Amino acid sequence: MNEMVKPKDYKTDIKPIWCPGCGDFATLSALTKTLAYLGLPKHEVAVVSGIGCSSRLPAYIDSYGFHGVHGRALAVAAGLKAARPDLTVIAAGGDGDGYSIGGNHFLHACRRNMDLTYIVMDNHVYGMTKGQPSPTTEPDWVSKLTPHGSGLRPFQPLAIALSSGAGFIARGFAGDPLTLTRLIVDGINHRGFSFIEVLSPCPTFRPEQKQWKQLARPWQQEATSDPIEAAMRIHSDDGMSTGLIYQNNLPPWQPGTMPARDLASIEQEFLV
Repeated sequence: MNEMVKPKDYKTDIKPIWCPGCGDFATLSALTKTLAYLGLPKHEVAVVSGIGCSSRLPAYIDSYGFHGVHGRALAVAAGLKAARPDLTVIAAGGDGDGYSIGGNHFLHACRRNMDLTYIVMDNHVYGMTKGQPSPTTEPDWVSKLTPHGSGLRPFQPLAIALSSGAGFIARGFAGDPLTLTRLIVDGINHRGFSFIEVLSPCPTFRPEQKQWKQLARPWQQEATSDPIEAAMRIHSDDGMSTGLIYQNNLPPWQPGTMPARDLASIEQEFLV
């Protein structure tokens, strides 16, 4: 821990424009506390996001940042990590960005197991576009856009991450920022792909999520390295247990080193 730096040192002068009570404020706070605790130099950190309320995060972190296109945060983060393995790369986004249009990237990021951290702020709704159901929305949730509910079974992020090969799987809660900070610290320190789902209430479009404060609680068991045991716990849970669920030190994928080539030599190959 570097006591010379403070969480505020990693914040920009841009004021977050999230709605009052949004859980994403707590994730921003936990991330700046993490960077301060680890004492990471700003020029050695990169935060990458896609599109959505939570994807505004890079603008509020004083480090390298990339606000990409919808669903492509992990693709950009993986490319950056491949090109600059010395950087601490953190991808961030929401359930719509990460599990819908970005779902395929999520699967293969878990499978590839590159050394980066993915934080998904899940509020079970598309907040920025005014309240459509997201992949994790309950099938009977009623809104103006789905007056009879979607009727679709929710996407199961932790189960998908486990079956796709992620070596670090955790769930945090915005209402418990201390535990969330510890999870992000452990995720960054884990060598390989770290997936952290954050229960991040949206009081504007899902006011009933204020009840999460009473429903969220720690997992009853310590984290396991057995994927079968982890699967049993995940599938028997109601989605409100928090903490580190699964950690397995799987070998991370690293791109091979190839000599640099100039454009002229590549063009010449196509002329043969």
